[in-house]
Amino acid sequence: MKSLSFFAQLGLLGFASASSLSCSVDAFQKILNRNNLNGTVLAATAIAANGTYHVSDDEAYSTSPTGLPALCQLEANMTTVAGTTYSFGLFLPNEWNDRFLAVGNGGYAGGINWIDMGAGVGYGFAVMSTDTGHQGGYQDTAWAYHNDESIVDWAWRALHEATVTSKVIIQDWYGQSSKYNYYSGCSVGGRQGLRALQLFPEDYDGVSSGAPAWWTTHNQLFALKVLLWNFPEDAEHTIPESMFNVIGDEVLRQCDPQDGLTDTIVSDPLGCNFNLLTLLCEGGNTTDCLSGPQLDTLYQVYGDWVDVNQTFVFPHYLYGTESSWSSAIGTGSLSSIENQSGFAQDLLGFGSAWNYTDLTYATVQLADKINPGNATADDFDITPFQARGGKLIHHHGLADPTLPTGSSLYFYSHVARAIASSNTTIDDFYRMFLIPGMEHCMSTPTSMNAPWYIAGANQAAELGDDVSGVPGYRDAEHDVILALMNWVENGTAPDYIIATKYTDDSTHDEVLRQRPICPFPSQAKYSGSGSADLPENWSCEEY
Repeated sequence: MKSLSFFAQLGLLGFASASSLSCSVDAFQKILNRNNLNGTVLAATAIAANGTYHVSDDEAYSTSPTGLPALCQLEANMTTVAGTTYSFGLFLPNEWNDRFLAVGNGGYAGGINWIDMGAGVGYGFAVMSTDTGHQGGYQDTAWAYHNDESIVDWAWRALHEATVTSKVIIQDWYGQSSKYNYYSGCSVGGRQGLRALQLFPEDYDGVSSGAPAWWTTHNQLFALKVLLWNFPEDAEHTIPESMFNVIGDEVLRQCDPQDGLTDTIVSDPLGCNFNLLTLLCEGGNTTDCLSGPQLDTLYQVYGDWVDVNQTFVFPHYLYGTESSWSSAIGTGSLSSIENQSGFAQDLLGFGSAWNYTDLTYATVQLADKINPGNATADDFDITPFQARGGKLIHHHGLADPTLPTGSSLYFYSHVARAIASSNTTIDDFYRMFLIPGMEHCMSTPTSMNAPWYIAGANQAAELGDDVSGVPGYRDAEHDVILALMNWVENGTAPDYIIATKYTDDSTHDEVLRQRPICPFPSQAKYSGSGSADLPENWSCEEY
């Protein structure tokens, strides 16, 4: 564990004092008014130390954060430059670390992410989240139909304007501006962070982007396409749900030892030479095996989406993702397909008359042309962010069954290409960490029990509604937020981040395994001696 001087350098002990202003609707409305901010304060509540913020009427983020430090909670509704509206929440701790943190959203979720705000304020940050301009669940897209400006709010504008507004409020409330500004988000929240640093490189000094759904026009249609490969139910080629664990067990049997250590974790799915024919039904056996047509479907799932004229559209699912395929590739039900049609129907504006039979490569081409809300984060030359000292830590689970990990590899490689002619070395400001055995943003299959917890976006809530940081390991070696701060503020780049798996994540009082996660393209390699569950017996090496 790091020394107290390290925390002092990060400002985690040198807190600013609380504002002398009252935590009231009137006080914050005056702040908005005197700064010419077009909005209405909806609520302002003082919360005592070890208190709870009680969330109400939030479909997407209904969990109430508990164990909070003493703070002032603010919620306001703002009018954008386009005349649309969005709401945002802000936690202003009495003991402030002089820093600002914005946290992202997931999917199409319209709601303030209070639970991630609770995790952030535990560090001492002033923390903000926005509902991106609407209320609704993760797959709800009805709000977007023929509402182009609302799509822009969801894509990037609400986050940017809420960030600018929050900084103004912080300056007024504490009597000083935030010294450093950070962002943390995963999935669509990861995309929000990447889009922000591309469009507004001055918004944040450091960005933590987890499993970013950056390629909006492709990954949303891929989510539908892959369901169609395993559709309809009971067809000759459809893989039944009962086979998903069988396939996963066979992947573990073959791929686990190929990464150099048999430890129930597929550490290198990209390097696994997997023989699918071991799953083929032979002779009279029809139990726990796949027919020829079902193997064809499996080849599709493990292969990239390539369409007209061999055009690459989107990367495939990796070996080791099978435990959650009931939602990823589906069970052949029509309802799952209908749930994934919202992007085309509402964001592309085709309407309810459009259905899955209309999905062709032409749909992808039109999506690229429309690029709803300018959401896709494909401005790969991010040197303006780098030029002002910005740092990016990007992580993605290698067992992600929701957003194929290859999409992150594609993004990283295209940034490397875009900056190749500059005098910039990518590792100087951007490092990507691929986490073996981690699923989408968080968790691990029970068959693997892989170390996955690094205090990334959305992770703390998996341990409890009062968790902030890495329980038992409050340092930059184990915590991605502290690692990002250490890089931005002290110039110390993370050469690894130690991921943790607790025996019981809900109690998080006993560590089962820890392992260093290495910056791409290096991988963690076991030394060959000592416990493989201890991080000191591993090192990062390039292959």
